[in-house]
Amino acid sequence: MKFAYLQEPPFCFTDASGAITGCDVELAKRICQMLGEDFSSIETEFAELLPGLVDGRWDMTTGLFISEERSKLVDFTRPIWSLPDGLMVARANPLDLTGYRSIARHPSAALAVISDQIQHQTALRNGVLPQRIRIFATQAEAAEAVAAGHADVYASVAMAHRGYVNGRPGALLDVIDVPASERQPAAGAFALAKGNDALRRRVDQCLGDLLGSAWHREIMGRYGFSDSDIDRLL
Repeated sequence: MKFAYLQEPPFCFTDASGAITGCDVELAKRICQMLGEDFSSIETEFAELLPGLVDGRWDMTTGLFISEERSKLVDFTRPIWSLPDGLMVARANPLDLTGYRSIARHPSAALAVISDQIQHQTALRNGVLPQRIRIFATQAEAAEAVAAGHADVYASVAMAHRGYVNGRPGALLDVIDVPASERQPAAGAFALAKGNDALRRRVDQCLGDLLGSAWHREIMGRYGFSDSDIDRLL
């Protein structure tokens, strides 16, 4: 099983020993064990995840938010997490940003997003002007832009932001949760190539056995997820 991933803790990341780990990785590895498949990881950038499935470079991707547009290109497994958006800002939040609409109201705040991530469209729907949005290829590039003052705020998944900040205590960055009135917690799932219904059914059967189990709760807790985060899936 070729598994495509990003450097995006706590979902997927390379640890100090050089091994690939994270909650999505742990879950994918366990599924491969249950299916009797070897696990092979391939690092890529966000914009390549879905094209790589379409042209057969890998079999499954790390978790992605499920959307109607993406579902035209690939198939999704049952959800593996449901999480709110967050804003990464400079330490102490100097612009006093509280969500997408506060970015839109600010006269000059520059927003960083990752190419093709859903947060780009969410920002536009909440009134952020296109000319104030800066597009980056990776989490690290967007976070570094905020740290260096080239962008004022970076929108993505709050859990991913916290994973990045916790791993870099000297980065002088904070994370703000986006209010539910602007975006409800959204479901993410592994993505698979269209036309492979047999694999999707097999993966979903494994997920049905794993999600909410004692093993799953222990693994997810290790990466910062609470029981209430897991209970959203059940």
